[in-house]
Parts: sequence; structure tokens; C-alpha cells
Amino acid sequence: MGKITGNQLLVKALKEEGVDTVFGYPGACVIDIFDELYKDDTIDVILPRHEQGLIHAADGYARSTGKVGVCLATSGPGATNLVTGIATANYDSVPLVCFTGQVALPLIGNDTFQEVDIVGVTRNVAKFVIVVRDRADLGRIIKEAFYIARTGKPGPVLIDLPKDVMGTFGSEEYPDSVNIRGYKPNTKVHHGQVMRAMKALHKSKKPLFLIGGGTKIAGAHKEMTKLAEILKVPVVSTIMGRGVLPTDHPLYFGNIGMHGNFAANEAIANCDVLFSIGTRFNDRITGKLGTFASKAKIIHIDIDTAAISKNVTVDIPIVADAKEAILDILELAQKEPALNVGRWISMMESWQKSHPIKMEDAEGNLTPQMIIEAINQDFKEPIVVTDVGQNQMWATQYVELHGNRQLLTSGGLGTMGYGFPAALGACIGNPGREVVCISGDGGAQMNIQEMATAVVQELPVVFCIFNNGYLGMVRQWQDLFYNRRFASTCLKYRKSCKGNCTPENHPCPPYTPDFVKLAESYGAQGIRVTRPEEIDAAFEKAKEKTDGPTLIEFIIDSEQLVFPMMKTGGSINETLSLLPTAWMGRRKSIRSLLRIISMP
Repeated sequence: MGKITGNQLLVKALKEEGVDTVFGYPGACVIDIFDELYKDDTIDVILPRHEQGLIHAADGYARSTGKVGVCLATSGPGATNLVTGIATANYDSVPLVCFTGQVALPLIGNDTFQEVDIVGVTRNVAKFVIVVRDRADLGRIIKEAFYIARTGKPGPVLIDLPKDVMGTFGSEEYPDSVNIRGYKPNTKVHHGQVMRAMKALHKSKKPLFLIGGGTKIAGAHKEMTKLAEILKVPVVSTIMGRGVLPTDHPLYFGNIGMHGNFAANEAIANCDVLFSIGTRFNDRITGKLGTFASKAKIIHIDIDTAAISKNVTVDIPIVADAKEAILDILELAQKEPALNVGRWISMMESWQKSHPIKMEDAEGNLTPQMIIEAINQDFKEPIVVTDVGQNQMWATQYVELHGNRQLLTSGGLGTMGYGFPAALGACIGNPGREVVCISGDGGAQMNIQEMATAVVQELPVVFCIFNNGYLGMVRQWQDLFYNRRFASTCLKYRKSCKGNCTPENHPCPPYTPDFVKLAESYGAQGIRVTRPEEIDAAFEKAKEKTDGPTLIEFIIDSEQLVFPMMKTGGSINETLSLLPTAWMGRRKSIRSLLRIISMP
């Protein structure tokens, strides 16, 4: 058997794992790995302009394709620049394998140049981390890393690669199987618990399915839709579960939570059985814990044992893969009559009709709803990627998802700067698909350097920036709860503005940067839209450019807020809603524009 270096074995392992794309940034401790990748023409190496852009791109690639995303960065700052992306992927259960360079073993612990204990740094924000200390273990560790990343509850795995270990010759053998003591993810369904769940459903008068991101990760879209249709049970979702049922399906009633719609939140407050699949019940969807689904018996399916009853105590736990569990439930449901819950569905329909999510288009100005509805109409089956903030919430309210449409967003960590690089990863992983990124002006600037990556990779991503001149979501809280003290949220602010923030007497300075000129400086197409009638033409022009990105800056009013909004510290059905008639006077204190809707 021949002997090869660790660097050569790594490239062989990537090929064995079916990896076709590596998102990497070179440096001293990984230069030999890049040299081996350079010799191979079967793996594309994507060079970003920052390691955070790199890992978000790998994340978008993984979410959109279902494959494991692969990252490669050097030691020290290269590795630490991955940390936010690792945490982002960990919260949202995204399968990544991240390889980081490390100084030689004898130098570890000596404050060597670009030495960081990245295993220690990431231990609490990754699914698994390990440093390779023996060349003989390298193949097994890589094989286990891919297995751990993609199985059970998916997540990011980090492998730290000391330079001397990787340069050592050893066996060329790469394992073809994995047997990890202590890691045996359970996907099988406990049939007795499923029987209990079905019995509870059939006794209920107001049943409700709550779908989380775990259902989407399991690929259970068709099965979940069929189950809801057979049982005739209405469905709501978290923002991460949005799209499992088509958003135009008559049994789907929208998102729940802080910015969920009225009907969905009221359904949670009034249901008698809540059948939750693949969600961890975080604070953004539950509101005040003691009041969440307080009238309901709660059934919870999750692949992660630790997620069961962690935040919300459940009555019937089922630890299993979401798709496997749904298939088991389907088998039983097909033998039983549909539930007689017509009155319950009619009640939800009346809530939906009386409290639709709609933005007022006062004075004919541009609104986010108009822009997103144009995306729905002008793009056939896009992958829509959002950044974080108001733009994200508007997207999760208005983006239509059906057929092969996808929505990618940073849910658990809420990472600004995620959207654009993740969109590039989605575009790389899905050649020929339309990819649209929705971002705010704040988040756009966090990884705007990846415009260079988009240009050199000739990626036809449509980058939509909702520019309201502020860090909009924080400004919204300042508007509502801090008496309009806009501390550090105005992105037009200059030092000379201090004490003169009265636009009537001191006009605001121009926005920095000029996004259109910035796009053009990178070699991208830049468009600015200020009126509703310009939206469709801008999208058509963007679609015509197939050899690179288009940045479209949409100028929107800073006073446009995300509604509904869960009352601070309140229950899920206590929401703040805008009075449409008062919206016309939007320069007044926001407190005069709100009413608290609290249904019993």
C-alpha cells in the first residue's frame, strides 16, 4: 500500500465524500492543502474576500442543496473569522465540515505566530470539534466528521489540522464506514407514542400543527402537506418552517411568534392540541412561556432528545426524524376518518380575513411589501435568501413559497451579514436557478466585499437592498419603547450632526456609501429604485444580466415598521398593530399610531 501525505489524503477524502466545492482562504498553515487542491481538477475552490463570507457561502450552499458545506481556512485569524458562521450553522442545524490550519504540534502552547486554540474557542458553538494529533487518525476523523455533520440533528464540525501532521506520510486508505462509540443518532419512531398522539388528535376540537425548521431539514414537505390534507388539520409555522406547506395552501395560516400574523398567534392561544414538529420553542415564538398554548395538550416530535421539554413542557414526546415520524403518522391517518374541525378552521379563517398582514402604501411611496410581491411575480422559482432585521421579517411575511421555491435565513443566531454571501453559496450550488437576496442597508455593508466574489465567479445574484438609512430593527424598538431616541442607528450620521438632528432646519447628509457607484466599482450592475412603477423594470434588467450580480437599491421610508409585533414580555396573542388611518401621520410619535390587540 502506498504512502501519501496528510494533505493528499484530505483531498482524496473530499472526493470520496462527493465534495465538488470547497470555500477556502489560503494562509501559511494550509498552503500545502491548497497546493494539493490546485493539482486536482474535480473540486472547485471558491476564494471569498473574507472568511466570514466564506463560511456563510458554505452555509447557503448546504441549506440550498442538502449537501455538506466545506470550509478551509488558515490558523489564527483565519480560523477565528469562522466562529460567527459556525454558531449560525449550529443554531439552524446546517451540516458543515470546517477545516482549519494549525501550527505544528511542538509549537502549540508557545504563543506561536497565528496560533489560536480554535477547538477551545468553538467547542460550545459547534456540533463537534477535534484536533488531529496523529497522522494515522486523519482518515477516520474526516470520515467521522462528515457523518456527524449530516446525521441526527445536522450541524457544523471543525477539524483542526496541525501543519506537521498534514505533511507526514502515511496510509492512503480512507475508511468506507463509520462506527462511533457514543454517537448513535436515533431516527426510528416509537410507535406507542405515535398512537398516543393520534388518539389525542382525534379527541380534539381545535387541533393545530406547528411546523419548525426540523421538518424542512428532514425534507418532509410532501409528506407533511399530505398529512395535513388527510386529517384536515390547520397548520402554522415558525419562520424556519415556512415553506414546508405551500404558503398559498388553504390549511396554512402563516408564521407564529414575535412578528407572526394574528390568526396564527390566536390559533396557538386557543388550540386544544398543539402538534409540534421540528421546533425548539425559542423565545421569539413563545412569548411569555406560561401563556404559550396554555389551553393545549402539546405533542412534540424532534430528533434531538435535549430539545424535548427544554423550553416548553410537552405531554407526548416523540424523539425521531421528522420525516420518519410523519410517514408513520400518515400510515395511521389513512386508516382513520378526517377530523371534524370545520368550525375551528372557520374561526381561523375569520381571524385571517379580519387581520391580514398588509402594509399601508401611504402617498404612493415604495413599500417592502410591493418589492417582495414583485419578486413573487417576476421570479418563477427563486431561492430567496435574507439578511437579518426588518428586511428578514418582511420577507418571512410576504415571500410566497411553493413548488421548488426556497427561503434561506439566519434564524437562531440572527446574523447580520449572512444574506449576501449565503446567496452566493446558493447560486454556486444551484447553477441555473434564480437567486434573490433581500437585505437591509446595515447588513449589506457587513459583507459587501463579497461583491468581488460574485463578480469574479460570474454569479447572477440579484442583491436587493432595502435602504431606510437606519439599522431598522433596532430603530423600531427605539421608536416604540425608547421615546424615539435613535442612539447609534442612523447610518447617515456624521460627527457634525451632533445636536442638530432636526431635518427641517438641518438637512440630512447624503448616505454613505453610494451603493450604485459601489456596485459599479466592483464591476457589477447597480440600479436605484425610488418609485413603485420602477420595480418591475429593475428586476427585468437584473434578469437580463446573466454573467454577474446586480445590486438594486430600494429607497424606503425609515418610518415603515414591521407589524404585527408581539407585546414586549407579553403573551403570543398580545400584539402591537398599526392603525391604518393613523399611518398617514407617520411623523408623529409612534405611540399614537399603535393599539394593543388582545383577544381573550
